[in-house]
Amino acid sequence: MTDQELQRLVERISLTVFGRPFLHEARFNRRLRTTGGRYLLKSHAIEFNIKQYEKFGLETLEGIIKHELCHYHLHLQGKGYQHRDKDFRLLSREVGAPRFCLSTEPEQPVHRYQCCRCGHIYQRKRRFDTEKYVCGKCRGQLYLL
Repeated sequence: MTDQELQRLVERISLTVFGRPFLHEARFNRRLRTTGGRYLLKSHAIEFNIKQYEKFGLETLEGIIKHELCHYHLHLQGKGYQHRDKDFRLLSREVGAPRFCLSTEPEQPVHRYQCCRCGHIYQRKRRFDTEKYVCGKCRGQLYLL
């Protein structure tokens, strides 16, 4: 999907779901990592994470567009546009906009260690040297599962 196709999609969703035109710029931003999109207060532009579209498809992108359009329309109307505001929560529930997006970051592997003596299992994101560290409960030797 190109930026022009995204612009047309945002304009169409704005008219059909909100009944108001979207008069500013919508674009993809490849640098976004932990968020699905963002609404820029000064320029009124909306940026979207293209990885959300590539990984999860058009339906997820449409939900993110609805969420960001809630910020957009409420801000232009002078109402509460932040996540904690009642106006935002009501409008997002009314249009079916999701509150959170799915993670595009790859899941980190989990390393599991077990104590030889007491059998306690530890889960860690990083591997560690089992010669240096021992069980915190019984001081027993650990080994990687």
